[in-house]
Amino acid sequence: MSLKIRLTRGGAKKRPYYRIVVADARAPRDGRFIEKVGAYDPMKPKDDPARVILETEKVQAWLAKGAQPTDRVLRFLDAAGLAKRPSRSNPQKAEPGTKAKERAAARAEKAAAASAE
Repeated sequence: MSLKIRLTRGGAKKRPYYRIVVADARAPRDGRFIEKVGAYDPMKPKDDPARVILETEKVQAWLAKGAQPTDRVLRFLDAAGLAKRPSRSNPQKAEPGTKAKERAAARAEKAAAASAE
């Protein structure tokens, strides 16, 4: 059984509130879970300590049992010092694609030809 530490959504429409739970990876997002280990309220300011609430002992126990946190939960655990989140760096992400490069080269060539006349 593959375990995940993930968010389940609650709250009203346009007023989200998330519980941080340990669940089977095959269970639905807001469905059955094994244990609640925290909460996340995105409506609170980022510097508010009550924005993310974690029960650290439970989280450490589940991590030791092999539960895998999702990306968002891993951010919370990294901020709390419970797990290390590897930094992501993709320097090619902002680079234009091949078609865009071809169009830019054609535009530059056209401009050079126009300025030469």
